[in-house]
Amino acid sequence: MKRFLAAVGVCMLTALPAQAEQFVTVLTGGTSGVYYPLGVALSGIYGKAIPGAKVTVQATKASVENLNLLQSERGEIAFSLGDSLSGAWKGDEEAGFKTKLTKLRTVAAIYPNYIQIVASKDSGVKTLADLKGKRVSVGAPKSGTELNARAIFAAAGLGYKDFAKTEYLPFAESVDLIKNRQLDATLISAGLGVAAIKDLATSQEITIVSIPADVVQKVGDSAYIAETIPANSYSGQSEPVPTAAVRNLLVTHSGVSDDAVYAMTKAMFENLDAMAAAHAAAKQIKLDAGATQSPVPLHPGAEKFYKEKGLM
Repeated sequence: MKRFLAAVGVCMLTALPAQAEQFVTVLTGGTSGVYYPLGVALSGIYGKAIPGAKVTVQATKASVENLNLLQSERGEIAFSLGDSLSGAWKGDEEAGFKTKLTKLRTVAAIYPNYIQIVASKDSGVKTLADLKGKRVSVGAPKSGTELNARAIFAAAGLGYKDFAKTEYLPFAESVDLIKNRQLDATLISAGLGVAAIKDLATSQEITIVSIPADVVQKVGDSAYIAETIPANSYSGQSEPVPTAAVRNLLVTHSGVSDDAVYAMTKAMFENLDAMAAAHAAAKQIKLDAGATQSPVPLHPGAEKFYKEKGLM
């Protein structure tokens, strides 16, 4: 009987389910933008820092799609623009959110997205006003980039109806059409040194179109700040160019455990060198009080980390 009970005990132990894996899907953006290489870097960091984690990277249409995916718990962490996150929290349907996305929680405010308007030199576009009657790409439909385009062009007294043609395309496709002389200009919202503009600048002469500070102010949204694209950020760009910028954030949802979010927050800030190696934009990520600022509440796991660091 003792041998029988011992055998039953062994069978019961081997039948117990294994410890559940920690799935971490990193939602990024198009592969020619900045979110994607940084997401790949994050996946490597998380794979080492979170025991048993199964980490994957998903290319998406960026901010708006990412936030909607988080709300439906089809990802654990995502990149987003600050103005898109604000629209999601409010349930701004015009911005691509049918209802308020109440599950969203902030992990960290990271680097700024520079709104970069690039035109082929042959197009003759030098100013925002010169875009009238031109063929312009404004980013994927209702993406964070396209929301930025609407805001900036409206502040400059322009609408899509003023363009000869309006295309709603991701970065790489927009650049390909400029190369093929099917477009004159595109607006790209990304970190400095974005691959798509670098690619275009090495294939032909370009103009980075200035967004003056008074236009930025007219946007009327505190998420938008006046910034400058430093000289020589791109081939042939010998002068600094005034522009607008919007802070990027890492976002999760309330269904992700406190321990997992704490580990993700800590791991990123302890491996900023790996992030910067993936893309220069990450050099602007700093562990300071700004990292806690967001239009959406902090996740308790991230809050624990910032309290440990004396930032809250």
